[in-house]
Amino acid sequence: MQIDFTTFLSIVDPILDSRLPVLIRGRHGVGKSEVVYQTAARRELPVVERRASQMTEGDLVGLPSLDDNRTTWNPPDWFKTACETPVCLFLDEVDRAVIEVRQGIFELTDSRKLNGHSLHPDTVIIAAVNGGEHGSEYQVGEMDPAELDRWTVFDINPSVEDWMNWAKDGNINDIVVDFINQNREHLEHKGTFEPNKKYPSRRSWKRFNDVLENGAMLDEWTKDVRMLGLGFVGYEAAISFSDFFEKYDRQVTPSDILDAGKHDRVKDFGLVDHVALIDKMDTMKSFAEVLTEEQMQNLARYMVGCPSEAAMKLWGIMGQGPVENTVGLHQCDVDGKSVSTFLSEMLTGKVED
Repeated sequence: MQIDFTTFLSIVDPILDSRLPVLIRGRHGVGKSEVVYQTAARRELPVVERRASQMTEGDLVGLPSLDDNRTTWNPPDWFKTACETPVCLFLDEVDRAVIEVRQGIFELTDSRKLNGHSLHPDTVIIAAVNGGEHGSEYQVGEMDPAELDRWTVFDINPSVEDWMNWAKDGNINDIVVDFINQNREHLEHKGTFEPNKKYPSRRSWKRFNDVLENGAMLDEWTKDVRMLGLGFVGYEAAISFSDFFEKYDRQVTPSDILDAGKHDRVKDFGLVDHVALIDKMDTMKSFAEVLTEEQMQNLARYMVGCPSEAAMKLWGIMGQGPVENTVGLHQCDVDGKSVSTFLSEMLTGKVED
């Protein structure tokens, strides 16, 4: 069974509290590493990350030395740190490691030690792999039952909402967020992969976004945006994003409604257009803070002009923010009619769209 990141974050802590290792399986570029770092941050632990695919047996167990005519093993620096202080030990690409390293990890996941050196009691272990359901699409080794039995295994299939919630916290530019919100099929490829074809992923959108921002290329559309997109997210997604961005200044933004009161820009909107704009308000956290009196009045005028389905969606989103917003909206009047009356009539079916 596959789970999204929201579910994973809600259940992973009791496992780690029990000092048990966790293995995340999922496609490339979906954010497995990101959620490991989020988990570590919630537990206020630094991350010690090692790519198992780059390790040899010596990188895992350390190097030998003689002490009193006996051979002892000196742990590598990363493992010594995990033994001496609490950390989140993140082992990436375990199913791409050589067999000696993978078998060496048995003791680490089973007994929390290697060659007599034990992990700090508060150190947690998380690993990530591309194997599992989609393993045949990657150059990875299969994990046998004994190996898997030492891990608590989760197959990750993050939702678009997982990415949107992360993106709108300042990680991705509003234009890119708005594009994905309205064109969710372009966030990542879900089918089988054709050889040598470039596809979009959550990771590639982040990289594309960072390049565009670093080059100040989101201030005004140019053909370079399209050409860059081809290299990051592939042909279909790049063309679609370029066309979207080129026309972006003609789109209605939450600020157009809330701050400028440009209600004439939505006079020809249908239900789908209103829902897209309200989704945009939600994505951009337009109601996370208490609205000003002017913003409240602008929003009230917009709401009473919406189809009832869109108005109810807007009311539901408002209810997730500060209570002052819903109370203030209730008290607004539009052309002599209170929003409270409008909502009451809408709920009783008296309002005609």
